[in-house]
Amino acid sequence: MIVLLAGIVVLHLAVLVLLLISTVVNSWWYFNDSHSIDIWQNCTWNDFWNCESYTTNEWLQAVQAMMILSIIFSFLSVILFFCQLFTLQKGGRFYITGIFQLLAGICVMCGAAIYTVQYPHIHSEQYAGSYGFAYILAWIAFPLALCSGIIYVILRKRE
Repeated sequence: MIVLLAGIVVLHLAVLVLLLISTVVNSWWYFNDSHSIDIWQNCTWNDFWNCESYTTNEWLQAVQAMMILSIIFSFLSVILFFCQLFTLQKGGRFYITGIFQLLAGICVMCGAAIYTVQYPHIHSEQYAGSYGFAYILAWIAFPLALCSGIIYVILRKRE
């Protein structure tokens, strides 16, 4: 049982780290080695990184909000897991923890999906680029968060 709990905690912390990296790092879209874009700012390399914040854009604010909400839900989920681990009665299920982790997965999915659909609005046709590793990490965090949430819902507390 201890090995199972340790594995679940490691999975959960891995999801949390993936969410943090994908939200903070400036690499959601690359044009070339000298131009990258994330959900917070647009950066260009000219002997140093020159970063500009975006103007008000509703869909980009929605992506930012979804990514922040996913981090908050995942963080609350890990705290609730440890609280429930010590207070839940024998045979009880970790429903609240699972629901918060599932919400984190849904939020990261919504944020990455909005970015996928709306990215042509800030990436003009003249730039041929590709998705960056932070964007890919966000999509990797999505199924891992859902799996973690499902495991929490199924998991029963034993002695």
